[in-house]
Amino acid sequence: MTGRVLALIAALVCAVILICGGLTGTLFTRGAAASCAAPVAGPPQPIISAATPDGAFPTIGRWDATQVGNAAAITAVGAQRQLPARAWVIAVATAMQESSLRNVDHGDRDSVGLFQQRPLQGWGSAERLLDPPAAAGKFYDKLVTVSNWQTLPLAQAAQAVQISDHPDAYAQWETDAVTVVQALTGLTGGPVACTITVSADGWTQPVQAKVGSGFRTGDRPTHDGVDLIAARGTPIHAASAGTVSTVRCNATDVRTGEPWGCDRDGDPERVRGCGWYVDLEHPGGVVTRYCHMLTHPAVTEGQPVAAGDVLGVVGSSGHSSGPHLHYEVHVTTGSGHDHGSGSAVDPVWFMAAVGAPITRMG
Repeated sequence: MTGRVLALIAALVCAVILICGGLTGTLFTRGAAASCAAPVAGPPQPIISAATPDGAFPTIGRWDATQVGNAAAITAVGAQRQLPARAWVIAVATAMQESSLRNVDHGDRDSVGLFQQRPLQGWGSAERLLDPPAAAGKFYDKLVTVSNWQTLPLAQAAQAVQISDHPDAYAQWETDAVTVVQALTGLTGGPVACTITVSADGWTQPVQAKVGSGFRTGDRPTHDGVDLIAARGTPIHAASAGTVSTVRCNATDVRTGEPWGCDRDGDPERVRGCGWYVDLEHPGGVVTRYCHMLTHPAVTEGQPVAAGDVLGVVGSSGHSSGPHLHYEVHVTTGSGHDHGSGSAVDPVWFMAAVGAPITRMG
């Protein structure tokens, strides 16, 4: 790790403290919005401050010390430029896809570095692109020219910069990038996941999207939720504070009865099941369910979550004809939490009642 990178990381620690110290309130103020425009959070406890002079970083999930150090360098450049945390996540996820966060001196044709940028396409010299802060700077230079990049699904924002032959591949790294950036900076929830608005009752939309298929309609009388149409890779947020009770892959090939698998798209005729899904249990006997995620959810069973925390990203696993979130709400009396069909209620009217309305199509 070069002295310049370590200096940038030190600057990141200061930048996060200044950003957070200069803003009042908590991440999810009742009735307020946490905007992509500024990384709002409580007092940070950045792991990166524990990096030793020789560049040792902790392992975070599947990412080793070297990979985490490169993620820290990318994040540091974004913070130094006073870009919102959403930019840091997009950049880190892009480098995860392009190089597995390894600063490699080779790649397809003349591609090099964390972002596999090509000198022959005008990104700069190979020597320059093998310097992590410089390569990150080049990425951010182009990202901020992308129209509405702050609110685009991560894969769309990354693709607008990289112009890859595999435009959907970036989405699979969003949850990992969120985890790494949160661990490095102490920022949580809305800032890394983008705009979140929490109602006075403590509820928020799981995705900002309209209803494509409604609750128990005439043509789908057993449809116990609503389908919210959103782009592949869109973050899915916890609708309210609660505890994760289920994280599961549920996809069966109806022809054979064998598992279909959830790390690929499902099918509306050949597959039954929710795909990758999460159940949350909330106070008052309420359960919410989030189906058809693109990859393994970002949470684990027994984990407490806050309203707006990222659970995973929109996909099309299980019984699905295209990318969307199937969202269910279950309400029971007493202290029990019923996950079954008999307790399902229409999410449209429930979410309207708790101050976080979702919109019917039409």
